[in-house]
Amino acid sequence: MLIQCTKKLLTELKMKPSPPTEEEELFSWHANIVTVARRKTLVFMNNSNRYVIIIHGVKGKDLKKMDELLLQAIRETFHEENIKDEVAEAFLSQAKAQEFTFSTTKDRTSVARLNKACENPLIFERDLNPDSHYQAPVSKRASRFLVGNGKNDYIVPSDLFFRDIEEWYGASIFNSEALVLRITLGMGNHHVWRKIVVPKQISFVDLHETIQIAFDWHDSHLHEFRVFVQKPFDPMNRQQEEDKRKPIVTLVCTEEALSYVNDVPMKMETYEKLADYLPAEVTYYYDFGDNWAHHIIVEEMINDYDQNYPVCLAGEGNAPPEDVGGEPGYEEFLAILADRTHPDHAEMRDWGISQGYKDFDVEYVSRRMKRM
Repeated sequence: MLIQCTKKLLTELKMKPSPPTEEEELFSWHANIVTVARRKTLVFMNNSNRYVIIIHGVKGKDLKKMDELLLQAIRETFHEENIKDEVAEAFLSQAKAQEFTFSTTKDRTSVARLNKACENPLIFERDLNPDSHYQAPVSKRASRFLVGNGKNDYIVPSDLFFRDIEEWYGASIFNSEALVLRITLGMGNHHVWRKIVVPKQISFVDLHETIQIAFDWHDSHLHEFRVFVQKPFDPMNRQQEEDKRKPIVTLVCTEEALSYVNDVPMKMETYEKLADYLPAEVTYYYDFGDNWAHHIIVEEMINDYDQNYPVCLAGEGNAPPEDVGGEPGYEEFLAILADRTHPDHAEMRDWGISQGYKDFDVEYVSRRMKRM
């Protein structure tokens, strides 16, 4: 593979660049090294599609085997993107068959684009895993940004990356196994639910984002997942049902939560996957003030899914606006909206609009999920 390095990276590598060679763009990368959280971080940008791969926390000894690091990072990235193992191995096999060549950058345009890509580790600094070089989840998110591609032209690198890989491989590239989830928002007087198909290997971090989009939350509050092995809750008797059983584990979103005394095992959600806990029932709690509980059951497994992102299949009911005050506050909100003569009607209507309160739209939800 051809690695076109900045002067800064070549200095770190302590090598003289080889003469430029003609390589297939899909197997060519521009690369730079930046410092993030006081750790050296490699940023690779694919020449064909501008997909970004990030390798964090490298030291001098690691730079001596940068070819091995990149190959493993590619493998991790393919896995994170739900690309079939056989596609990943075919890609890596072709990459290994080529001699690694380190040369200078191509031109000023490529350097400018690479510099833009190097902003991503800083943007996602809090999401970098300090215990691993390989940052596939961050690479995935970084490659879904809309980026400029010339005058009045924009691209999404991940879209082009998938297109390039599929054209090169000549067949479907995504794992076909998926789960159909029914997610019900636990409220006594309103029936609010979504049916969503997700890749089987979805992480709890991505499941969190999926639920946020599905119910039009804004990710403004803390959340957690509680995993159970028994039957799902009866939404009409949520508290009674919860008192009868105990989660096998609670997955949290902040390390601070791990310090609380609890008789249920607690883990960070960061590197956990839903499939590793199945069969199980899951409750997702969002906003510990309003305390919205989302009860998740797996309705079926499918083997012919051709996407690597969630899709909303159906749903019913509007989700309450953020910070409405729980179910009692939502009831008051709806009552005031329904009464045009109420003195607070206009103010409440405007507040609802400012909170993004709107009717459920299955197509809009699915469009947003595609950008995850």
